[in-house]
Amino acid sequence: MPISLHFPASVRLLAMASLAIAPSARAVDYEKDILPILEDNCYNCHGDGAHKGKVSFDDSATTEELMGRTDLWVHALKNVRAGIMPPPKKKRLPAADLAMLVSWIKRDALRLDPARPDPGRVTLRRLNRVEYRNTIRDLMGIDFRTDEEFPADDSGYGFDNIGDVLTTSPMLLEKYMQAAETIVAQAVPLVPGITPQRQIAAGKFNGTHDGEIGISLYDAADLTAQVKIRQAGTYRIVLDATVRGSFTFDPGRADCAWSIDGKPVLHRELKWENGHRLDSSIEVKWAPGKHPLRLVLKPLEEISKKPADLGDGPPDVRLGFRGATIVGPLEAEFAAKPPNYDRFFTRAAVPADAAGRHDYAKEILARFTARAYRRPVDAATIDRLADLAGESAKAPGGSFERGIARAMTAVLASPRFLFRMEETLPEADPQAHPLLDEWALASRLSYFLWSTMPDETLLRLAESGRLREDLPAQIDRMIQDDRSDEFVRNFAGQWLQTRDVESVSIDAGRVAARDAGSETDMEAQYENWKRLGREIDAAEKSGNHAQLAILNAEREEMRRRFRERGKVEFSGSLRYAMRREAEMVFRHLLRSDGSALSIIESDSTFLNEELARHYGIPGVRGGEMRLVKLPAGSPRGGVLTMGAVLAVTSNPTRTSPVKRGLFVLENFLGTPPPPPPPDIPSLEASEKSADGHTLSLRQALALHREQPLCSSCHDRMDPLGLAFENFNAMGAWREAELGQPLETSPGKLLTGEKFADVSELKHILATTRHTDFYRCLTEKSLIYALGRGTEAGDITTIDSIVDSLEASGGKFSTLIRGIVDSAPFQRRQRDPL
Repeated sequence: MPISLHFPASVRLLAMASLAIAPSARAVDYEKDILPILEDNCYNCHGDGAHKGKVSFDDSATTEELMGRTDLWVHALKNVRAGIMPPPKKKRLPAADLAMLVSWIKRDALRLDPARPDPGRVTLRRLNRVEYRNTIRDLMGIDFRTDEEFPADDSGYGFDNIGDVLTTSPMLLEKYMQAAETIVAQAVPLVPGITPQRQIAAGKFNGTHDGEIGISLYDAADLTAQVKIRQAGTYRIVLDATVRGSFTFDPGRADCAWSIDGKPVLHRELKWENGHRLDSSIEVKWAPGKHPLRLVLKPLEEISKKPADLGDGPPDVRLGFRGATIVGPLEAEFAAKPPNYDRFFTRAAVPADAAGRHDYAKEILARFTARAYRRPVDAATIDRLADLAGESAKAPGGSFERGIARAMTAVLASPRFLFRMEETLPEADPQAHPLLDEWALASRLSYFLWSTMPDETLLRLAESGRLREDLPAQIDRMIQDDRSDEFVRNFAGQWLQTRDVESVSIDAGRVAARDAGSETDMEAQYENWKRLGREIDAAEKSGNHAQLAILNAEREEMRRRFRERGKVEFSGSLRYAMRREAEMVFRHLLRSDGSALSIIESDSTFLNEELARHYGIPGVRGGEMRLVKLPAGSPRGGVLTMGAVLAVTSNPTRTSPVKRGLFVLENFLGTPPPPPPPDIPSLEASEKSADGHTLSLRQALALHREQPLCSSCHDRMDPLGLAFENFNAMGAWREAELGQPLETSPGKLLTGEKFADVSELKHILATTRHTDFYRCLTEKSLIYALGRGTEAGDITTIDSIVDSLEASGGKFSTLIRGIVDSAPFQRRQRDPL
């Protein structure tokens, strides 16, 4: 029997105080091993009263308090591993000291346990617009345009699937209710059978196109089509023809005869009656075989009577003939199932008795709701839905199908459909983080790689409890499936911002004028054009015809010069090709299991003729995108020099070395600088020198860096961004800016690596700094997969995946499998005790 000891409160308090005073083992290690490293390498800027960048290692009351500052140690770990701390002008950390510091931060300061990693906190996530649209497509079989019906989703950490920012307002809830009703009305048939019908297009009558045929009332016409009937029965034949004519009266007339099986059905005179529809709908008994339909027009007026004011073109009055509709057989026994009927209703007929209908309703709704909720549903929920369906079916005008539709509307408006609910498996160890059950794992996997609900294969494996053991095969299958294009669009498209290229604001004319050095002249011409407009308005109002003639002549001369100069366009088709280039390169690497380093540096890309011409690459013909080997020495290859990336990291009228440098730091090296301080003058304000001369961007940035508040961040961003200055804001190669040859000079990373041009920069990123890129890519992928930002506990997971990438040469499959196998993906943080 356990012995229970009870001590007075005063004794317990004294014991607690002594424990608080006694230094922990972590503190002893810190004082002995870590503090000397910090004092030798960091205290000049971050200790002894200095707190550069608002970071200090000696402003905590106790060592324990210092070690409890998680954000400080995460920041320190990132900077020392990236090599940007200590700063490049200071001595480098010895390799042994660096390894000791990194190991201590992870093990002791952050208390990371590789054997039991913390999966982190995950906020309950609703489906974003893309996921909702794709899920409705796969569940209901229709395309519901969420981009038109729902407001845009907020983004966090660069992605629009982050749980903490996917808020749900009362207005959005109302829209979800309306959407559920609209979707069910479009997708779910409300009757068990419909009368078959088919179109006999106008092209079947004269052997041409299937659109409308315009038959002039001045021309004779004799059109015949054969209708093949397989089932005897009653059919309704509806003529589809309308008289066309403008508001100008036309005396044309014609005799029109419509016959079926050689028997006259309609016979009337046609004349100028714009929009008048021929009314012919008749029911006939048809036996199997071929049945002729015939339309005959005989003109009653000569073409010479066509009004002169209609010109030499074709006569205006005509018969617009679109063919005929065949409805039938009309007998009830020949009714066909409506489209989409078998998706929801699997039996040949609805049971006649009430109990049978209720059981059938439960069968349908259990199957549908399990798919909609992405997991099995309790019997009580199915019973309530079946009761709702039964009540709706009994209402006036109700039917079994209408009742099912009403219940399905309730399912689509349910939080269990709109949100990704997750459950865990029982865990014997109360200290362990429990595994997700296989239904939740199936949803995480499908929304990660497909942005939609699990398919039948994933759900079947989850039901049998075999999904975890079959994960490698399922990942391979899902990547090769076309639905993984959603991962390309939604992960890569947001990480690299390439899906924004079709909407980014670029003034192509101003960009080209800046390169040529004629931007000032162009602005003066625009101002002159506006002045002319004002003066012409004034001359018209005053009736000064002589002055008006002079001004109009001047405007025409300006128009002529504009036409001669030609219009520079950054067309929609070119932007689309740029987006497709980025997507197709990423998809090719994903499905061929290529190296992630090919994202940075590659000797090929996907092009069509228009994009190749924009890049200055010869020999590509046609509009189809295809994989093209780049010429030797080409600066292209890799996403950093793709037109899409170069355009989205530019300003509307010029390049932006700052944006481009920041893009590399944030998305490839994982070391973005802090946000700029307030009240810093814009770069445009630095583009004018003291004498009013316009500076190049390189010169303006040099002035910007002279300001102490700007230098620390711009020293990191500017060398990277300036390496891309040979690409203008539209991503085209250029040799000049402001009409002068571009200034070029070697650049240097903050970590010391030097590069002469953009190709050397890309090579450094893919070789010397490739581990930084692996870590950044893993972080971005994990954020997207989990729908949350990374936390200190994720460092162990990220490091493990980076080690695996190093071993495999950066294979994409290593990245995807590492994320799916990780604790943050497979487990949920245990509830606090």
